[in-house]
Amino acid sequence: MRATVALALIRRLVHQHSSVRSQHLQNQPRYCFNPQLNYSNPLARARAPLNSSPPCRPRGPSPPPPAAASASCILFSTSLSGTVEPAAAAAEEEVAVLDMEAGTVRCPANYAPLSPISFIERAAAVYGARAAVVYGERRHTWAEARERCVRVAASLATRFGVARGDVVAVLSPNVPAMLELHFAVPMAGAVLCTFNTRHDAAMVSFLLKHSGAKVFLVESNLLDVGRAALKRLADSDPAAALPVLLTISDDTDSDDYEDLVANAASEPFDIRWPASELDPISLNYTSGTTSRPKGVVYNHRGAYLNTIATVLAYDITVMPTYLWTVPMFHCNGWNLPWGVAMQGGTNVCLRHFTARVIFDSIARHGVTHMGGAPTVLNMIANAPPADRKPLPGPVRVMTGGAPPPPRVLFAVEELGFVVYHIYGLTETYGPATVCTWLPEWGALPAAERARLKARQGFQHIAMQGADVKDPGTMESVPCDGETVGEVMFRGNTVMSGYYRDLAATKESMAGGWLHTGDLAVRHPDGYIQLKDRAKDIIISGGENISSIEVESVIFSHPAVLEAAVVARPDHHWGETPCAFVKLKDGASATEAEIIGFCRDRLPHYMAPKTVVFEDLPKTSTGKTQKFVLRDKARAMGSLTKIASSKL
Repeated sequence: MRATVALALIRRLVHQHSSVRSQHLQNQPRYCFNPQLNYSNPLARARAPLNSSPPCRPRGPSPPPPAAASASCILFSTSLSGTVEPAAAAAEEEVAVLDMEAGTVRCPANYAPLSPISFIERAAAVYGARAAVVYGERRHTWAEARERCVRVAASLATRFGVARGDVVAVLSPNVPAMLELHFAVPMAGAVLCTFNTRHDAAMVSFLLKHSGAKVFLVESNLLDVGRAALKRLADSDPAAALPVLLTISDDTDSDDYEDLVANAASEPFDIRWPASELDPISLNYTSGTTSRPKGVVYNHRGAYLNTIATVLAYDITVMPTYLWTVPMFHCNGWNLPWGVAMQGGTNVCLRHFTARVIFDSIARHGVTHMGGAPTVLNMIANAPPADRKPLPGPVRVMTGGAPPPPRVLFAVEELGFVVYHIYGLTETYGPATVCTWLPEWGALPAAERARLKARQGFQHIAMQGADVKDPGTMESVPCDGETVGEVMFRGNTVMSGYYRDLAATKESMAGGWLHTGDLAVRHPDGYIQLKDRAKDIIISGGENISSIEVESVIFSHPAVLEAAVVARPDHHWGETPCAFVKLKDGASATEAEIIGFCRDRLPHYMAPKTVVFEDLPKTSTGKTQKFVLRDKARAMGSLTKIASSKL
């Protein structure tokens, strides 16, 4: 009886609340003000309680009829239960009863879609007068940065018709506009798509077509590539609608981007918060180290959670000074355009950098954090004495993108840098694991410390699971440090999918786990350590050879600056290791010397049989393009010649 009365009471209260709330909202604007922010700018309205816009997707070709939708596109707006939430239902349902008997509801008071946009809102309120961006002599505070982002969002929406789900493409180095667009584009409800600055016109044209970009912002030094890409796109499809080209320039007289800021519409602009936290926020193309890039879709929820996880894993405390040596186009700069805002830090932007620029910037700005692939660490470790400056304090460096050689880790830490080793993929919003350092390891010999830090570790706090599995059985491999399996992930910071490629999405997530293609072992302490990409394992005489292990040994040679090992075909052994080596300036070594050095430290079958001395091809994030080297090794032909016989 009591239960029945209680249930009736809850129903009546929910009905009364909905009625009162509905009447109240009729007389109130659909947004609320933060009293800590200066809203003298009419463009600067804050979050609406619950945005009920319909589901959206990145802009592109018109979707097929509804009957075929499940087979040809990905829906991004879903309810908490995982089903598509109709716009009409969302508009009517101010209070969603989750459990009638328990009395739990979802409403604007206890739920808002997670989004990194909230980080700059808070930064403007809490750290408004503090420096947000430093670029040469240019300075912007967090209050100014937020206002600029809102004005750019307003201009994109009102002047260029950018709507929810439209793609805004950017080709730019790490200049302030690139940082601001990480907030401005989502504020317009659009999807940010940043291109690799090393792409040529042909690749940029392909990505523009694939992404369906509506607006294309190009930094002035890359304008020739941008214009050539648009010409190729127009020539290939004269009927195609080309994106609007806008320039980003240090010269304010010819800067379309600054015009977006200065001449935004005067009428109020509501920030377009995501209708669902699973709405797309960015479209990132893979680096193309093994094949043509794929479009990876990130959602607001995943970006928000991975930002928090990255900040915690990297020990970014409040008000850091972050030096931008990680390209912002790569996994949205490892989430740190949003992460530095979250902590009210200062972004020191760099268009280009060298070891001298890094040391000068650290000394000038009091840099506390930076990041980069192992090639950046290698640049620092091998900087000439004349380019170095004493560090003003500990500088925390997050590295990833490729397994760092222990020798490089040791050399960088000798200079006073504190290295944090992370691992992830474009498909995991960048960082997904961290090699968490235990205090007792600090007393170990230097070589052992470097060996431990070179491991990939465990998943960070936002990733539900990281495992090493047998892809055939989906069983976890034993933690013996020897049994090789494939690294797999699952959780809230795994991509929404490959854009316009549902088949590839399903294949990559078969069995409820994201398949990475990376081969690894788990040590007795549970830490994961990569052995190789599946494509990079060398099979010689039936034995599996990890190219990473061979590269680590070659790196330890005093004359070697960089090294990469790939398979060379062999008529007798099947494959043999072929090393491509770049020597340090002024150093010398012969092929026989490198081979002998490896044979002294590895089983003889693992030692390279061929050594080629040349510069290594790289992506702009510092990854070695092994597919280029594999093609070169394949073109060499077999090292072992088949003797001809006469019968």
